[in-house]
Amino acid sequence: MLLTQTLQRKKKVHVQVQATNMEDYNMEDSNMKDFNLENYSLEELYENYNYSTGLPFIPMDASPCRPESLDINKYAVVIIYALVFLLSLLGNSLVMLVVLYSRVSRSVTDVYLLNLAIADLLFALTLPIWAASKAKGWIYGTILCKAVSLLKEVNFYSSILLLACISVDRYLAIVHATRTLTQKRHWVKFICIGIWALSLILALPIFVFRKTVYTSGFSPVCYEDMGANTTKWRVVMRVLPQTFGFLLPLLIMLFCYGLTLRTLFQAHMGQKHRAMRVIFAVVLVFLLCWLPFNLVLVSDTLMRIGVIAESCERRNHIDQALNATEILGFLHSCLNPLIYAFIGQKFRHGLLKIMAIHGLVSKEYLAKEGRPSFVGSSSGNTSTTL
Repeated sequence: MLLTQTLQRKKKVHVQVQATNMEDYNMEDSNMKDFNLENYSLEELYENYNYSTGLPFIPMDASPCRPESLDINKYAVVIIYALVFLLSLLGNSLVMLVVLYSRVSRSVTDVYLLNLAIADLLFALTLPIWAASKAKGWIYGTILCKAVSLLKEVNFYSSILLLACISVDRYLAIVHATRTLTQKRHWVKFICIGIWALSLILALPIFVFRKTVYTSGFSPVCYEDMGANTTKWRVVMRVLPQTFGFLLPLLIMLFCYGLTLRTLFQAHMGQKHRAMRVIFAVVLVFLLCWLPFNLVLVSDTLMRIGVIAESCERRNHIDQALNATEILGFLHSCLNPLIYAFIGQKFRHGLLKIMAIHGLVSKEYLAKEGRPSFVGSSSGNTSTTL
């Protein structure tokens, strides 16, 4: 009897629960029938919707930037590099030949220009590799990446340091009319060795950190890989070499050539002024070729340390500018011999003299061309072979 009453009580509760659920369902069904989207605006529908995911806010421009390639035909760049390679190989070899043949009249400046030609020639030998990398990406491995990057950096630093030494030599010879360097030419050899050693030291960070970098969706590149502290190390790698390998030599050149020009114009030294044209042209061409690249490099460094606000658009613009100005810098390695050929009368005479010795031109033609009038000066150190 007790068991029967318990079962009836449970059955009654179950029926009541089912009745309640049916009432709720009928109420919701009635509400859905009465609901009409046309009676509501989007603002009213979503005003109570919560979009929060519980994650911290991430700005839209914080996503990784997708690199944009420079809009230059890569095969056109390959052709430019090939032409620069051929011109540099031929031109700088002739410069070295002329200076080495002119042992008697070789000046201190000529020794510096000889080393400048050697630096350009060594760099020119790497241009075929850089050209191929523009077309196919870096396919030569890390060892060759380090080697050609080292030659590129050594060429740049040795060039500007040699030009700074030339400016000091011209300043001493013209402004102070000293024969010190002429009387102690053996010191020039040690100065040049010191320049090569300093250039190597300034280029060592690139040699240490350069490697073949593989990125998803892009061709491999020869670039610096410094691990987690890439930004900090890259800033250090740029600030120190740029200060001691570019900014200070540039200030030395501006100071020395400024005073040299003032002395030349005040004293009306016509012969010395003509002899200085080649040197001024060499310095000017170097600045026109490498200054844009270094200015863009400074902008990139300032952006990395937060002085300039960084955005994807600015990042891509700086990367494209670095690529374009680097091509201009590479072009420099073939230009100095062209300057000597078109402006340097003594270079042309020296080259013709060598050709006459080997029977390539007649001695009558050499005599007709004649020796340049500005072959010497009161300082004994102003004239150059080139």
